[in-house]
Amino acid sequence: MVFTAAASAREILTRLHDVMAKRLPAQSKLNSVVNTIGEVLDSEVCSIYLLREGVLELYATRGLAQEAVHVTRLGLGEGLVGTIAANVETLNLDEAEMHPAFAYRPETGEEAFHSFAGVPIIRRERAVGVLAVQHAEPRRYADVEIEALQTVAMVLSELIANADLVDSSGGASTRMLPTAASHAKGFKLVEGMAAGLAVFHQPRITIEHTVAEDTEAERHRVYAAFDKMREQIDKMASQAEFGVGGEHDEILATYRMFAYDEGWSRRINEAIDSGLTAEAAIERVQQRTRQRMREIDDPLLRDRMHDLEDLANRLLRIVSGQLGTAAQLGLRHDSILIARNMGPAELLEYDRRRLKGVVLEEGSLTAHVTIVARAMGVPVLGRVKDVRRLIAEGDMLLLDTIEESLFVRPTPAMEEAFAAKLVLSQKRRAALARLRGELPVTRDGHRLTVMVNAGLRDDLAALDLTGADGIGLFRTEFQFLVSATLPQRAEQKRLYKDVLDAAGERPVVFRTVDIGGDKALPYLNHDEHGDEENPAMGWRALRLALDRDGLMKAQARALIEAGAGRTLNVMFPMVSEPWEFEQARSLFEAQRAWVAARGKMMPLEIRYGAMLEVPALAEVLDILLPRLDFLSIGTNDLTQFLFAADRAHPKLALRYDWLSPSILRFLKRVTDQCKAAGVPVGVCGEMGGRPLEAMALIGLGIERLSITPAAVGPIKAMVRSLDRAPLIETMARLLADGRTPIRAALIDWASEHSVELS
Repeated sequence: MVFTAAASAREILTRLHDVMAKRLPAQSKLNSVVNTIGEVLDSEVCSIYLLREGVLELYATRGLAQEAVHVTRLGLGEGLVGTIAANVETLNLDEAEMHPAFAYRPETGEEAFHSFAGVPIIRRERAVGVLAVQHAEPRRYADVEIEALQTVAMVLSELIANADLVDSSGGASTRMLPTAASHAKGFKLVEGMAAGLAVFHQPRITIEHTVAEDTEAERHRVYAAFDKMREQIDKMASQAEFGVGGEHDEILATYRMFAYDEGWSRRINEAIDSGLTAEAAIERVQQRTRQRMREIDDPLLRDRMHDLEDLANRLLRIVSGQLGTAAQLGLRHDSILIARNMGPAELLEYDRRRLKGVVLEEGSLTAHVTIVARAMGVPVLGRVKDVRRLIAEGDMLLLDTIEESLFVRPTPAMEEAFAAKLVLSQKRRAALARLRGELPVTRDGHRLTVMVNAGLRDDLAALDLTGADGIGLFRTEFQFLVSATLPQRAEQKRLYKDVLDAAGERPVVFRTVDIGGDKALPYLNHDEHGDEENPAMGWRALRLALDRDGLMKAQARALIEAGAGRTLNVMFPMVSEPWEFEQARSLFEAQRAWVAARGKMMPLEIRYGAMLEVPALAEVLDILLPRLDFLSIGTNDLTQFLFAADRAHPKLALRYDWLSPSILRFLKRVTDQCKAAGVPVGVCGEMGGRPLEAMALIGLGIERLSITPAAVGPIKAMVRSLDRAPLIETMARLLADGRTPIRAALIDWASEHSVELS
């Protein structure tokens, strides 16, 4: 039986309010709660598990055997209940026994029940219990039912906290902080070194009251908070200064759009309608956002969700009256900011004279806060685990994102070593900067081409700063991913023209949009394709663009118009078969004819290329090469497809070596075939940005590299210290042998021949 319309969250909260108001022991209240939920939702089973002494204990139930109460226990990660608590996620199953985490407890008598739905009871961002319902009939619970359970779980968190029913220690997150020196590792987001005192960006606001007494009063509080928040964002955006326009300007515009989003405010109002206070309603919607972030595979879209959570934190502080953040209180010393994550606007609030670095528990290279920090020149280290356990407010910190390291409460010896390295780093940067005007020519006189990868306006400055030969890969999808709506043709044209203007006489290779699959856009309907189990190999890139040819036609026309009077280089991603390239090229040619027919100025030439990322394309290169002007090998996707290994999987990320004979032999075969056909071939991706791997590529005959801007200096230094001819002979011998570990052999060879790899 499904829930009826009368089974609304508000009806449940109204009845729970009466239960909570009674003077009853906590156990009696929980017994009443499960009975109330079971009756209102017409559920045969309703159970509450609470975290006690590190395990989840069945504390109250309607429908399971009463003898199991305080007897049945599950560890974190054990069974369905343990999985929900460990992952802070919701489960909705029509056949509970089919789930791999299912664990049967005979004392409960639950074998009669098939369907299962459970939600975490969250307190201070961690699960302190689980609320679950079960039914004999196999079925999935509707979204409205799950939302009702999640709202009730929020109220339960207040009840059990007030009754002191869960672990008060808070687990590892609130253990006594250490005082000895320690070291933590992370992921480099913005390169640099910094020293300063630890400052926590924002204390977590704990919501003490969840059930509203006066719904209209709560609604007015939220309206007032929205007005104040929007005023703050508008003021911040108008005062932000970076010297020149760039991608950060678009970021702030997108951020402002979130602040004015009516859908977000509507969802908060709906939560208030269910009977929650203003604070609880904001937190309820924020919990849904966090749940979505955990479900999103694509880091770019997940970063956009972080922006929305940043605004929710701001709104929550305003409505609760707890406005004090480290930014508002002011930085008194050189400081390194500590946060789980943060949005770009919050970073802009800090005094840039005192803010020396940022450490995040989360974060990614494409997050808005990372882009803004890069524009501010602030080093950022992300994905540092357990920072609140490791660090106390005011601790001395040494941040070295080059080594992806954070030193906490360093000893005098550590500080001395850090200072010495900082001096060396500054000298090294100065030396690499002097290579800006030098050409990437080997010692035996062979000129290579070193270009940069880009996708944001901020990246364009790297052309002059690094002295790169051009942009070998401009990722046009970034404009689509940071936009809330499909970018219009005029917007696309403006960006492409800006890129070409910045490049001047240097070439730019525009890759058509690589979206879809794990980079789905919220404003494109993907429902007809359903959820993809392997999105990296799914409906994405050229496959999507040829299917949605209106998207590609608009981009083609924007590129053609932007390229007027110049040579336009267009590259199609994820080509699997020659016919896909031909269809894409024909689409572009049709748009070229359309633009020409209207008397508009045209590109001098359009050069068409393909990315070799799908191994199958290598088997038909003889068919495709006569039609290509150039080929670019995308080593990131190619590696995962060759090894059938998701490069984002933490257990597989370092398992397969770019210097494996299988990869190198594949690349050698493709390189030789392209050279025989007279088609220029290059490599774009992380492999070409690492000196040792780039040296191996040169040894295979690769002459064009497109890499991150930060890698240009080190790659130039390596190239200028290298003799190419003996390297090619060495690589041929190593590939023919197949038994000698290639990485170790190349390191030894570089050392013997004084090749600079640092």
